[in-house]
Parts: sequence; C-alpha cells; structure tokens
Amino acid sequence: MKLIIVSGLSGSGKSTALHILEDLGYYSVDNLPVRLLPALAKELLGQGKPNYQHVAAGIDARNPPSDLEQFQDIIGDLNTSGVQVEVLFLEAESTTLIKRFSETRRKHPLTSVGVLGLTLQDAIERERKVLEPLRAMAHLCLDTTRTHQHQLRDLLKHKVDQTNVGSHGLSILFTSFGYKNGIPADADYLFDLRCLPNPHWESHLRTLTGRDPEVAAFLEKNSLVEEMYQSLKKFIEAWIPRFEADNRVYLTIALGCTGGQHRSVYLVERLVRHFRTNRPDVQMRHRELH
Repeated sequence: MKLIIVSGLSGSGKSTALHILEDLGYYSVDNLPVRLLPALAKELLGQGKPNYQHVAAGIDARNPPSDLEQFQDIIGDLNTSGVQVEVLFLEAESTTLIKRFSETRRKHPLTSVGVLGLTLQDAIERERKVLEPLRAMAHLCLDTTRTHQHQLRDLLKHKVDQTNVGSHGLSILFTSFGYKNGIPADADYLFDLRCLPNPHWESHLRTLTGRDPEVAAFLEKNSLVEEMYQSLKKFIEAWIPRFEADNRVYLTIALGCTGGQHRSVYLVERLVRHFRTNRPDVQMRHRELH
C-alpha cells in the first residue's frame, strides 16, 4: 500500500491537494490524528482490495505537539510493515496566507484552539514552528505562494502518475523564476542568471519570452549564455547520480533572472529538452508565465 501524508500550513492548499489525490484514485482522509495512522494502515491493508492500495491522509497542526513528536517513529514503523510512505508538505509566504484567509473569511485553525487572542500572523508563525518536524521529513515541499490551483493539480498529477506506474527513479523539476518576485522556497539547487545579457533592454524583445525564437536567437549570439548552459548541464549530470544513490525521490532545480521571463525561461527549456532525451521523469515550470 502507498500512503501519501499531506501536511503543511493552513491556507497553502492542503485540502486542494487531497481533492486532487482523491480524483486520481486515492482513498483520502482529512484531519487525521497522527496516533491513528497505524490503525488506519492496518485496517486498509486488511481489506485487501485495490481501492485501498493508494491512500492519502491529511495531518495538520491541530494534532497535539506530543503526537507530532512521534510522527517520525510512526512513519518508520509503517515503512517496516510494508507501507510505502511519502510526505508532501505545502507552504506559502505569510503575506499570501493572510490574504487568502481574508478573501475566504475563514478562521485559522490555531486561532480557535489553544492561546486565546492569537492574531492571524501569530497563528501562522506558531503553525510553522509546530510543523517543522514534518517539513524536515518531507519527500516533497511545495511553495504555493505563486502557484494557482491548476498548476498544483498538474504538478501533483504528474508526480503521482509516475509513481503509480512503477517509476521509482528521481523526478526532476526545472523551474524558472524572477528574483523581483522572490526566491522559490522549494528549490534544492538555485542558479542566478542575472549576469547574462538581458533581452528586456531590447525594445522589440521586451514583451516576448524565452520560448520565442527571437529571444533565443538574441541569447545564443552571446558566448556567456552557451558557457552558462554547458556549465549547468555538466554540473547537473555529475550530481544526479549522487541524489539517486541517496534514494531521493524529487529534485527541484531553479533558474532565476530579474523578471523570470527571458533568460531563465530560455535555459530551463533548453535543459529540459536535453535531460528528457535520457531520463523518464523531467518536468518544467515557468513560475512567472501565465
């Protein structure tokens, strides 16, 4: 049986992730007490039916801290019993979470329990601290600050589909971003491309993106761009086997330029084309393109 634990900050998209997994055929349980995980696994394993071979369980900060402290031991016991466990952790910037709660007019779970008079900002920071042990154990951390529901659905669908068909290799995500909008929190490797020539200063290229032939032609005229590409390709090729030897499931490589529109998009597209020629699970995301 495969069990995906969905955890993270309130407002970051946990419920959406569980609904996506349910649509993909997972038996989903939300707001499950940590101490009931072994009982849930035992019950569903005992059913022996295909419908219960893929399970998703939502666990959040409403669990008592003493129970969350036992999370690592519980996961270890489940793995020993033959349950394949993966932990998905969702998070977002505090300002984004505050905006989401304001738009939905829902209360943060920690403002309803525990310390009276806890502000929304305080509740978010308190939740971050409480859930840090789960985040540290996560196989995949996703920052949804700039990820809308459809992007999250596509990302999870791809990863889950790859796992369900028996792919146990390393899943690599190349993502472009703009430094002016902040650094992606879920990146394992982050590369700064702002030293490369910027098409933004060419008026006829300003509204285009790194996917357009005109931008590609502009960048390919400069030897620094080719040098950067070759260096990145060589570095990634050299270190992928190390991650695989460490039994890593996901690797996120982020390339950033000022606006996330030209240089980073061009190099992500080019790296993805290269690595897809010999790897089964290479994904691409352009954070600033809509």
